[in-house]
Amino acid sequence: MTDRVIIDWPAWTNSPPGRYVLDWEQTQLDRVVSDVFGYHALQLGLPQLDALRENRMPCRGLVLDAASGASAPYTFPRGVRQAGGGPGSNPAQDSQPGLAGLPAPAGRSAVWCDLLDLPFEAQSVDLIVMPHTLEFTSDPHRLLREAERVLMPEGQLIILGFNSLSLWGARQSVGKMTGRPFVPAAVDLIAFTRLKDWIKLLGFDLERGRFGCYRPPLGSEQWLSRYGFMEAAGDRWWPIFGATYMIKAIKRVRGMHLVGPVKVKKPVLAAGLAPAATPNTRNHTQ
Repeated sequence: MTDRVIIDWPAWTNSPPGRYVLDWEQTQLDRVVSDVFGYHALQLGLPQLDALRENRMPCRGLVLDAASGASAPYTFPRGVRQAGGGPGSNPAQDSQPGLAGLPAPAGRSAVWCDLLDLPFEAQSVDLIVMPHTLEFTSDPHRLLREAERVLMPEGQLIILGFNSLSLWGARQSVGKMTGRPFVPAAVDLIAFTRLKDWIKLLGFDLERGRFGCYRPPLGSEQWLSRYGFMEAAGDRWWPIFGATYMIKAIKRVRGMHLVGPVKVKKPVLAAGLAPAATPNTRNHTQ
């Protein structure tokens, strides 16, 4: 895929299929993030979707790179390097201009950085939302490791993406061969089963998963409306074939376990104290 497809993501979200997908995803996120509590929450990429608008954490950030912030008003500032993007770069200093002057949704700060090298301390974030972010990065597994690093124990990760095992995924595969992809993505679509394996290997527990958008991959508003009946039917009869998915996972930090037999030491009695008589002990008087 070329950079042109990445740049065209804002235009695609304004198209009938793009609005159809984003409306479903926005509804799901509004319902899920409202019940997540803590202090710090981050949305990585896709500024066309306000993933944290229903979340009530005091510190919410929109983390962007040059590709995900390609649409106005999220313009990558001139003279500002991406955090971690070059030799000698300082993530804290490089991201500060993004915190100060760039527009962001109400109650949020915009942070510009390399998404594969997040400028946040380990175990410092309570919630991370990644809407289609894995489909635009050159190294999805590394991005997941970064999310695991900055999340606190019991922190929550929400991922949205296109389902490769769907009609939309099939059309995307054919479109890539003909040079006319249906949905914008920098890498191949990630199968839901593959993503589950990745997050389990990183120590996450999958709490919930949901599929949606069962209408065929059509570009016309009129034709999408005609297939509205497939929403209820798909949710009931073929749920795993929805065009998009949303999963919610929790970072678990397992406790330490001793290896080998555990030796129990007998209690040491203080000086001058005798052990109490056992039930089988009898005192005999002569």
